[in-house]
Amino acid sequence: MAVRIISAIIGLPILVFFVVMGGIYLQAAIAVVSLIGMFEFYMAVSKKIKAVHVVGFLTQVAYILLVRMPDTFQIMITVAMLCIMVILIFKHNTNSIYDGCMAMFGFLYVGYLMTDIFLIRSMEAIGAAMVWVPFICAWGSDTGAYFTGSAFGRHKLAPVISPKKSVEGAIGGVVSGAALNMVFAAVIYGIADLGGVFHRELTYVIIIFGVIGAVGAAFSQLGDLAASSVKRFTKIKDFGKIMPGHGGVLDRFDSVLFTAPAVYIMLRLVG
Repeated sequence: MAVRIISAIIGLPILVFFVVMGGIYLQAAIAVVSLIGMFEFYMAVSKKIKAVHVVGFLTQVAYILLVRMPDTFQIMITVAMLCIMVILIFKHNTNSIYDGCMAMFGFLYVGYLMTDIFLIRSMEAIGAAMVWVPFICAWGSDTGAYFTGSAFGRHKLAPVISPKKSVEGAIGGVVSGAALNMVFAAVIYGIADLGGVFHRELTYVIIIFGVIGAVGAAFSQLGDLAASSVKRFTKIKDFGKIMPGHGGVLDRFDSVLFTAPAVYIMLRLVG
């Protein structure tokens, strides 16, 4: 536990720096974190890096650089798929169709979803404030679920995938995610001019953030379970060891991978 706390204390200022700076700094940080996460995923599912995985890495680099040019996405995916299939022709002895599928899935699961953090940060007027919402949903839910589950957990949520998680803990996580986001909205309402952005009074904005927090927290837990299912399938305990006490990048950001796109979609709907 002490190692986890120390690791979090060291990592938090780094996260704050890149998120606050935004722009090219955040793009670079997301690119690095995504590539490490994709590396962990590829090692988990294929046990070593293969030629088709390089296509996944390059696709993520191209995507993060051109994320503000959505028309290029189809071109990138088309080129990536063609490259993977060509590699499967000439490297069929060492690269299977399974590896090819995982190469593209690794990009979509890690790099593509994580880039939504940058898309939220880039939202006009509210991006600087709203970019924190996925993290509040994810880590607030994680904390709430842990304490609620420890105190009241009786019914298993997903006993095969994650035996320690309980239904009571999941409910507590959703409630804590909603509550923390409501507090966040109340604190920054005037600072970020949320009333002007959403054209509503404080009470309405707090309710909106409560809903976003609850949905985001639910997706956070789905993200955690999804990563657990991958680890269960690949028979590994952690995706990596780069973050002492937490494991790998995917062990720490698995829930954020689901909350970021969920929050981004909801903000686009209510903005």
